[in-house]
Amino acid sequence: MQLLTYSKRLALLILIDSIIVTFSIFMSHYFLNPYRHEFDRFMFVSSVTLLLTHHLFSYLLDLYKKVWRYASIEELIGILVAVTGSIVVTAVEQQLMFGMVYERALIVTWMLHIILIGGIRLAWRYYNTYGFNFALGQKKMNQTGKNEDKKRTLIVGAGSAGQMLARQMKGNEQQDINLIGFIDDNFTLHHLSVNNVPVLGNTKDLARVVEEKSINHIVIAMPSVERERVKEIITEAQSIVASVQTLPMIEDIALGNVSVSQIRDVSIEDLLGRDPVELDIDSISNEIHGQTVMVTGAGGSIGSEICRQLVKFRPKKLLLLGHGENSIYKIHMELKQLGLETELIPVIADIQDRDRIIQLVKEYVPAYIYHAAAHKHVPLMEANPDEAVKNNVIGTKNVAEAADLAGVGNFVLISSDKAVNPTNVMGSTKRIAEMVIQQLARNSSTKFVAVRFGNVLGSRGSVIPLFKKQIAKGGPVTVTHPDMTRYFMTIPEASRLVLQAGALAGGGEIFVLDMGEPVKIVDLASNLIQLSGYSIEEIGIEYTGIRPGEKMYEELLNDNEADQKPVFPKIFVGNSVEVDFNQVDTLIRQHYIFDQQYLKDYVLSLANNEEVPSYSFVE
Repeated sequence: MQLLTYSKRLALLILIDSIIVTFSIFMSHYFLNPYRHEFDRFMFVSSVTLLLTHHLFSYLLDLYKKVWRYASIEELIGILVAVTGSIVVTAVEQQLMFGMVYERALIVTWMLHIILIGGIRLAWRYYNTYGFNFALGQKKMNQTGKNEDKKRTLIVGAGSAGQMLARQMKGNEQQDINLIGFIDDNFTLHHLSVNNVPVLGNTKDLARVVEEKSINHIVIAMPSVERERVKEIITEAQSIVASVQTLPMIEDIALGNVSVSQIRDVSIEDLLGRDPVELDIDSISNEIHGQTVMVTGAGGSIGSEICRQLVKFRPKKLLLLGHGENSIYKIHMELKQLGLETELIPVIADIQDRDRIIQLVKEYVPAYIYHAAAHKHVPLMEANPDEAVKNNVIGTKNVAEAADLAGVGNFVLISSDKAVNPTNVMGSTKRIAEMVIQQLARNSSTKFVAVRFGNVLGSRGSVIPLFKKQIAKGGPVTVTHPDMTRYFMTIPEASRLVLQAGALAGGGEIFVLDMGEPVKIVDLASNLIQLSGYSIEEIGIEYTGIRPGEKMYEELLNDNEADQKPVFPKIFVGNSVEVDFNQVDTLIRQHYIFDQQYLKDYVLSLANNEEVPSYSFVE
C-alpha cells in the first residue's frame, strides 16, 4: 500500500469500498428475502444512491486520506458518520421517489457497512503489527516476553508517546527488546494494562519494579513533561540500570514520528534541567526568505548550525565564508546534498583581509551578515593576545565597516558571556568588538546587534569532547575547581537565538538568552561519566586549578547593562553603555605590541566609564 501513488491508492480504496457497499446491499436483500432474487427499479435506485452518497461522505470526511496501518477510533467514528449519512440519504430518496422506506434492509446494510468497512481497516493495521500471526498476536507478544536474550525493557510514561512506542516494540520482532511494562504517575492506570502491557506502578516504584522484574533497559517516554522532572527521572534511572534511553522531543511526537529506531541514548543536553527556548519562526522566515545572507566562520560549530537553520527559511543566496577550506567544504557539501532552492556560495577568505572582505560584501550586498568567525579558546588567547586582537577585533571591524559601506540591512555579532567584566584576553577582545559595532550603530543605516552566548554544548570549544576523551582513556576527568560554574546552551538554541536577534534588531542592542541556572562543571563531568556507563569511582575526577584568565563564575550582563524586562520570551536585551570610541579606535590602530594585563584593564575601564590607564604603545 505504501508503494502506491496517491491516485492509484485512491482508486483502489474506492474500488474496495464499492465492492463492500454493493455486497452489503445484496446480502441484506438476500437475508430478508432469501427466495426473491429479482433486481427491480427500487433496488437499483437505492443501490446507486447508497453507493454514490457513501463515496461523497467518505471524501468529505477525508476517509480516503487516512493511513490504514494507523487506523484508530477516530477513523471508526468517521466511518460511522459516513455510513450513517449515506443510509439516511438513501432512506430520504426511497421516501421521495417510492413513498416508502425499506427500514429493515437499510438497518442490515448499515450494520454490514460498519462491520466490513471498519473491519478491513483494522485488519490491515493488525497485519502491519503482527504480520500473518492473525490469531496468535497475543501469543506472539507472550513469547517475546519469555525471550531472555532480549533487553528487559520498562517504558516510563504510558501516555500517547509511550503507547505508540509500545506498539512499535511489540510489532517489530527484529528489535532486541522484551517489553515488560509501563511506569506512570497516573494512578488510574495502576494494576491495569495499556495495549496489553501492564502498568506496574509510578515513578516512586521505579527501583522496586526494576529489581522485581529484572529490568536492564529503561526508555523515558515523556516528551512533553518539564525538563527538570525528566532530569530527575533520568538521574534515578541511571543509578539503577546501565542502559537508559529517551524519545525525541514533543515536536516529533506531534508529527507521529515515533518508532523504536528513534529511541536515542540519553545525552548531556537532557540534563540541562530546563526546557529549550522556542523562538518566533514566522518573524525569522519573513526576514530571511528570498534574501542574500552571509555567514562568517560558516565552518565552525556555531556558524555551520546557523547555516543549517537558515536554509530552512529558503534564502535566495547563502554565502559560506571561512578561513579553513576543509570546514567550508564540509558544510557546503552537507547543505548541497539537501537539494535546496538556495544558491550556496562557498567563500574562502580571511576576515583580517580588509580589501577582500569589502570587495565581497559590495559584490553580494547581503541583507544579513551573521559574524561567527572568531578565536574563542581562553587559554590559547592568553598565550597569543596579538592574534586574538587581530581576529576578534580587527576582523570584526573589517566585516562591520564593510557592511556599513555596502548598506547591509542587518549585522549580527556572535559575542560571549566572557565579554562581561572580562578577566581574559578573549573576553576583552569580544567586548571591544561589541563596542565597535555599537559605535557603528549610532550613525549607520545598517542595524548592528550582538548576541552573547554562554558555553555551547557540543561545540569545538566545549568541555564535553575533552571529558569524553578522558573517559574513553579510563580517566581521570579533569576539572579546574569544584565550585567552577558556567551557563550552558545547546548548539541549536545558540543558532536560533542568533536568527531571532536579527529579526528583533533595532540597532546597538546586546541580546542574551535566559539560560536558567548556571551548572557546576563538576556536576556536568559526573553526569557524563554516568551517561558513559561508568561510576565516578571508576573514572575519577581530578582538580587541576583555575587556568590563566578564567573566572569562577560567568555573567551575562553587568550592572550597567542589565534590563530585567525581556523583549521576547526568555530573551533579554542589555542597555548600551556609552564609551569614548576614540580611545577604542586608538587601541585598535596601535594594536601591534601591547601588554595583556593592560588590554584587560583598558577594556574594564571603558566598560565601567572609568579613567583609562596610560600606556606607551610600541610600534
